[in-house]
Amino acid sequence: MEALQIYWWFIISLLGGILVFLLFVQGGQTMIWGQRDPQRKSLIVNALGRKWELTFTTLVTFGGAFFASFPLYYSTSFGGAYWLWMLILLSFILQAVSYEFRSKPGNIFGTATYDIFLWINGFFGCVLLGVAVGMQFFGADFQVVRSSILDPSAPVISVWNSSHGFNLIFSIPTLLLGFTVYFLARTLGALFIRDYVKAQEETDFMRRSRTSVLINGTIFVLLFLSFLFALFMAPGYTMTEDGFVAEVPHKYFFNLIDLWWIGAIFLIGVLMVLYAIIRASLSETFRGGFWWAGIGVVLVVTCLFCISGYNNTAFLPSTTHPESSLFITNASSSEFTLTTMAWVTLLLPIVIGYIAYVWHKMTNPAITAKEVETDDHKY
Repeated sequence: MEALQIYWWFIISLLGGILVFLLFVQGGQTMIWGQRDPQRKSLIVNALGRKWELTFTTLVTFGGAFFASFPLYYSTSFGGAYWLWMLILLSFILQAVSYEFRSKPGNIFGTATYDIFLWINGFFGCVLLGVAVGMQFFGADFQVVRSSILDPSAPVISVWNSSHGFNLIFSIPTLLLGFTVYFLARTLGALFIRDYVKAQEETDFMRRSRTSVLINGTIFVLLFLSFLFALFMAPGYTMTEDGFVAEVPHKYFFNLIDLWWIGAIFLIGVLMVLYAIIRASLSETFRGGFWWAGIGVVLVVTCLFCISGYNNTAFLPSTTHPESSLFITNASSSEFTLTTMAWVTLLLPIVIGYIAYVWHKMTNPAITAKEVETDDHKY
């Protein structure tokens, strides 16, 4: 049973890493307003428009995997902090509507309206997702009362404060992670545009792209270091052998030390992201920075998720009722459910291979203005 719980927490962690990587679409959307050239703006929107469904699908898969493998987290977080998750969902609905109707005949609102919607999704979607993930490290105000499920008047296991997650948006540690994710998404978006969009004025476009990578990458690195400092200084909860929950100072820092192989992968991911930012900022001919940074992001985020749940760590701490904190051991599904789903995950290589093939066909060669003009499904 414990092996299955560890396995499924790794799957959740990997999905989280892939989701954060795919937020490059949201990051690129926030750069649309900075493009005064209509042709250049159209190129960026259409390049991102070919990928937006991957982010949305991964977000749904991420939530679905949590529901199936750790249902108590699903009911506690998604059901308790519903204001936070509803705002996230609303921003992604605006994204879907924008891509579908932005360039369609009969658009009475104009493309500018949908460009605003795309910016809203890019900014608030990234920041709020970062806040939601930050809740797993810095905790939230809730209490788990399992007997409440038998109460016909209010069959709710998790009891939250009256804000239901809205207060987390104004919490400094979680908001710090939110803006870190936002500028990471902008950095990835700038790298994607640099590698996969081919403008007519190539020299000027590359200069702008390099500057964008440098500025957003620098801000991201500073925010990321600040987040790591806050994370490593923060306490965490562990479950003792007699079943009690105890607070441990600098828990996440010691998790990286104890789980040294995760710490090593984490460091490799950080170095890959830094390499991509530096090379793409300084070199005019460098290509592939998007994938260097993307793979690095997946490694870093996966490792952060791992240290939030492994080594007997509460992956959703309760700041007011520590005994209600969620661990992978007390929040998981039954052994039968975890085993059945584990067999299903054997199909993942096929799915990943298909996604990689479709990505390659839709991305190579780099999108051009001529291709956009002749495309029947222009965004």
